[in-house]
Amino acid sequence: MPEPGSVLIVGAGTFGASTAYHLSLTHPSPSQIMLLDRTPLPPRPAASTDINKIVREDYSSAFYMALAVEAMQAWLTMSCLRNEVGERLFKRTGWVAVSKKGSDVARRIRENFGKRGVTNAEDVDLEQEIRERWSMVFGESDLSAMESAYFNPNPGIADAGVALEKMAREAMDRGVRFAVGDAVELVLEDGKAIGVRTLDGIVHKAEKIILATGAWTSALMASTEDKLDLPDSLRVESQVVAAGVCVVHYKLEDVEYEELKNMPVVIFGESGDLQPPPARSRLLKFTNAVSFTNTVTTASGRKISAPPTRDQGIVGEKLKKETIETHVRKVMPRFADRKVEYWRLCWDSIAPKQDHVICRHPDERLSNVYFAIGGSFHSYKFLPVIGKYVSNVVQGVSNGEERHKAWSWKMGNGGGRGAHEKAIPRRELCQVECE
Repeated sequence: MPEPGSVLIVGAGTFGASTAYHLSLTHPSPSQIMLLDRTPLPPRPAASTDINKIVREDYSSAFYMALAVEAMQAWLTMSCLRNEVGERLFKRTGWVAVSKKGSDVARRIRENFGKRGVTNAEDVDLEQEIRERWSMVFGESDLSAMESAYFNPNPGIADAGVALEKMAREAMDRGVRFAVGDAVELVLEDGKAIGVRTLDGIVHKAEKIILATGAWTSALMASTEDKLDLPDSLRVESQVVAAGVCVVHYKLEDVEYEELKNMPVVIFGESGDLQPPPARSRLLKFTNAVSFTNTVTTASGRKISAPPTRDQGIVGEKLKKETIETHVRKVMPRFADRKVEYWRLCWDSIAPKQDHVICRHPDERLSNVYFAIGGSFHSYKFLPVIGKYVSNVVQGVSNGEERHKAWSWKMGNGGGRGAHEKAIPRRELCQVECE
């Protein structure tokens, strides 16, 4: 039987690393906590292991704006979120959000700014000002379908993979154990979960099991859901689906890097985002925000969503062409015919309203299984703080009614607008990869 007080965290991405850190601060014996991932740190398949990620407070949801403000303060103050020479792993670059005609997202964000007393965000004229202030980015952009833009100096980018690993290692310094293993299923004993089995046959047991497994959660839970004959409403697929986006990277020459190193983050309507090149890699990164799912059939014949098993770096020619011709050529035409340094498919779990799922499994037989999923392509910024809320749930501490309602297991859609609506997948990967 599992050791009393033991906790197993499966997945060392944003939710898992943050939970390991925060749980190590409050658990009476951090050595009873194990963080498990399929690869050494930083976890290679995780969406959060990246050259950079956006940190911003700009949300049309007042709830997530408040959480983002809390996280941004932590990015600025936490000692473990600094590099080897003491520099913060978060760099303020500002961001320019350009909205397409008919979109009300920017207006709703600015209304939330007003309620919070944020006064330094400013409208930017699309006719001339935007090209003059940021000619290095917008000098040749096609803005014909765009209606408005604003600039906020507060957001920026984080050194994503480095920050993720530093948070996990801080937890390990406090006593948390780390193990490498590819979790493939929950292990049941007398109808109760006692641990997880990895691909190599090892069973890691724990009194409490936290699944911070992102886009891979349905695949991990499928066999257990079948064994317990769970109804659709109690299966993971009713809460989140696995979704992917395509990311392209360009290596900059010295002159190009000098020109673009101080650029802001650019949000270009629903096409995607362009992120400043980090000094370490000098890579300009563009994300095609039009996401997709990948439906697979389990051994029992059920349809679930899961990332493909192949290398994430393999991107089909049709998807490459769409990313370049439909998006990059519109945003920064001069890069459309350039050699690509590398491609990536980035996977995350996404909920209908893009809420996190931070709760205990609703079936009593799995009452010691907890979820920390639902990143929905917007949750890396919460790395410094989100584990505190996961830790509270696992230890029976209230996060307050609003957070409980937002992050609980949902029985139905609930209505209302989402926190990151443009990320909702509306097509299958095979649709954009098969000719």
